[in-house]
Amino acid sequence: MSKKTSSMTKTLTSLLLIFLLAACAPKNSDYESEIRQVEQAFNDLAASKGIKEAFLTFADDSAVIVRNNQIYKGKSAIGSYFDQSTLQNITLTWEPEFIEVSEDGTLGYTYGPYHFQAEDSTGQQIKSEGLFHTVWKKKSDGSWKYVYD
Repeated sequence: MSKKTSSMTKTLTSLLLIFLLAACAPKNSDYESEIRQVEQAFNDLAASKGIKEAFLTFADDSAVIVRNNQIYKGKSAIGSYFDQSTLQNITLTWEPEFIEVSEDGTLGYTYGPYHFQAEDSTGQQIKSEGLFHTVWKKKSDGSWKYVYD
């Protein structure tokens, strides 16, 4: 085999390997699908077990939520925020309209409409609608946890 043929074989082999590795790498749409599924599971848990349980289950240990112009950082603070609420019969639903994930698949964010309904301590109905924004981080075990909501 000549040097020229050997060099071409190595080049073609290298190119083939690069294309195969690229084909095997997860696509951004795969990550977006993962986050969409996590958002749905988060929403479903809020409906079945309550929003405190859902927000604690899907929170990163150092997650931050902002409510009423206050920052609550960490699961303990997030849990305390929900514990101090006097609202009853809470319903919170949301659905992401937009999902974007970093090229390396470790961070993503979502936004879309939310609908909130509850009763205060006097039985008065409270309703709120708006846009949510959540930042997600992929953990070493492959799960997604929110770091900001």
